[in-house]
Amino acid sequence: MQLRSTGSRLALAVTAVLAVTALGAGTLATAPTALAAASTTASAAQTIDGLAVFPEGSSFGGAGSTGFLSYSFDADRNRQLLWTPYGGGNPTRLKTPAGWAMGAGDVVVLGDDSWSAEFRSITLRNMATPSAPGVDIDLGALQGTFVAVLSPTSVLAQVINADDEAELHVVTKTGTTTTSRKVSGLPADATEFFGSPLHDGSVLVAYATGPMDARTGGRALVDVAAATVTATYASEESGYGYGGLNFSDSHVTWFNYKSGVGDFITSVDRTTGEQKQTVLGPHLDEWHSALMGEWLVYGAPGTPAKAVSLTSGETRELGVSASSSASAADGSVVLRGSRDGDGDGLFRVAAAQDGTPTVTKVAVTGTPSLPVTIDEVDVPDVVNLDKTGGYTTLAWTLSRADATLDVTLTHLATGRKFTTRLTAPASGTRFSFVWHGQFDEVDGTVDAPNGQYAVEAEATLLDGSGEPAHRSSVLNLTRTYNPHDYNDNGSTDVLFRDPQGGMWREDLRDHTPLYGDVRTTRASRIGTGWGIYKQIEAVGNVGGATTGDLITVDGSGVQWLYLGKGDGTFANRVKIGTGWQIYPKIAGGSDLDGDGRADLVATDTAGTLWFYKGTGNYAKPFGTRVSLGGSWQIYNQITAVGNIAGTAAGDMVARDAGGVLWLYQGNGKGGFSTRVKVGPGWNTYSQLIGADDLNNNGRPDLIAYGTGGAFVYRSTGNATAPFVGRQATDLFTHNGLNVGIVA
Repeated sequence: MQLRSTGSRLALAVTAVLAVTALGAGTLATAPTALAAASTTASAAQTIDGLAVFPEGSSFGGAGSTGFLSYSFDADRNRQLLWTPYGGGNPTRLKTPAGWAMGAGDVVVLGDDSWSAEFRSITLRNMATPSAPGVDIDLGALQGTFVAVLSPTSVLAQVINADDEAELHVVTKTGTTTTSRKVSGLPADATEFFGSPLHDGSVLVAYATGPMDARTGGRALVDVAAATVTATYASEESGYGYGGLNFSDSHVTWFNYKSGVGDFITSVDRTTGEQKQTVLGPHLDEWHSALMGEWLVYGAPGTPAKAVSLTSGETRELGVSASSSASAADGSVVLRGSRDGDGDGLFRVAAAQDGTPTVTKVAVTGTPSLPVTIDEVDVPDVVNLDKTGGYTTLAWTLSRADATLDVTLTHLATGRKFTTRLTAPASGTRFSFVWHGQFDEVDGTVDAPNGQYAVEAEATLLDGSGEPAHRSSVLNLTRTYNPHDYNDNGSTDVLFRDPQGGMWREDLRDHTPLYGDVRTTRASRIGTGWGIYKQIEAVGNVGGATTGDLITVDGSGVQWLYLGKGDGTFANRVKIGTGWQIYPKIAGGSDLDGDGRADLVATDTAGTLWFYKGTGNYAKPFGTRVSLGGSWQIYNQITAVGNIAGTAAGDMVARDAGGVLWLYQGNGKGGFSTRVKVGPGWNTYSQLIGADDLNNNGRPDLIAYGTGGAFVYRSTGNATAPFVGRQATDLFTHNGLNVGIVA
């Protein structure tokens, strides 16, 4: 037994990569890109002088019954794999695999490793029908690795059993069910399986036996349908992953290397059992070989290919200087190279009527004008902008870089759209952009609403040739729930009434941390007739739906509920109480008892503070009032602000006649802890508004409005210093309206 290092084994595998690829063992097809979306078929056939086109600058990746594989690299060194039918039909670009193998006619195996013997997750593509969906098989779930492909739905696999022993199995995927059958007739300790292409219902399998320090090899013909060995052949070594493994009606072959001899093919006559060694040449000359009947076809780059009869020893020059070769399922051999007077391309070596080899050109090297395709789509199924910094990246990998990509996102509930044109790839052929969840409209930029979006991408070549390529996907946009969000875009909305009784809404926009300040959109008019109300209060979700609601009190003391509809407007009012004229001040929106529902408090003219528990029922949103004590007449404003102090319940701030602001922390029982002084100077503001979370730090904030404008006070979560500084905002500054009641 000849011993060799891993390094020499890998070096040899590199020199024989194409033969190995066709055999389905030891494929070195390295590409760093993970397995991605399904392939896309080009829209027009490509031929030159009636022959299929082998792409200029590409390498040969394997031969099938009806077509061939070629591969090239993009600017990022990602491998691009293309299937081309011999008849000049539509080429098909496959997803970028880590590795691949071929066999069973036109079946391409796309794997998750650069070495096919390590494939654990595979996709089988039957390129005889390129539009057919791939079949995914998880060999890893069976503790298995790939050996050879048998059909568009089945493979041979090496499976490790419960005793940590290797077994050879036929693994088949039917629908969603994967089955596995053990192959019988192999030595009990056989391992390191690799296999030839399938033909005539059989596969030639190589394996190793014996202890690690004294391994010998073996070869076995396996009847796939019966899952049993029909013939065996002795070998000095396993030759694991070396390739050259093939068989015909007359012979079986495999590759060997021996120091001082070089690369050679071992062949066995299936009738007589005679074993021969055919020396190819020096080890570093990158020899390739394939079997056609009794003829061994071989060559090396820069060396004319030959065919030698394994029966008689006769040698014939084939006239093709070939850099690589591959066996086809019909028993022929395909060479990649050139022939004097015939140019560069692919050449098929097949048996004439007398069995001798003949050579026919089947593809010509050229530059096919392939239409652009969208090969990979990277659009998330769900994105929460509050957890991703307010943006998400959308990307598409095209087959070509010389293209533009038009992208449209359509909000399915409203039909509103975002469009952009990408004029160049970000890298290689990957086109991408960062979306901040916004719509650019005629009168300004607005935050896009939550919900489901149809994402359409259209790729067009820069020169306008060919048909555009299209891919569709769906994105679900979400943000953290905000009870002050009335149009479902995640950001706080502030409501105000003008002197004529019109109600308006301004959106503070959820993405404001991007700019470091607080910006608003234009003011949107909600409706008229709101001048009848003495009090208007945003109370959060009291009706049981997902959107915040409004409470109003008219001049007769009747209390009305306006349920938020989620589109920035409100449903028709519902009468929910009377006698509320006794309360000069109300505040709602904080969960004071820790039950997850917003509550309401009100002070009467005697200075008693009353607690109204939220029920979550829009027909009766509040329970019976409970007194929280007197002396609240000292405050000229109270505002529910949510949990700003970091305790277990919502809080409230109250301003006294001297302009001092006090913090009342909710105790989780419907009451408050002892008040904490926030500070003086708050009498410069006419209104204090609970704003919910404006900077996505998980704590609600406060808006203060007065003659000097509107300001945001960020909450700290610290009860002794609940706010940090103040921040200017353009709230109420660009609508040209006088602001009355603010909620």
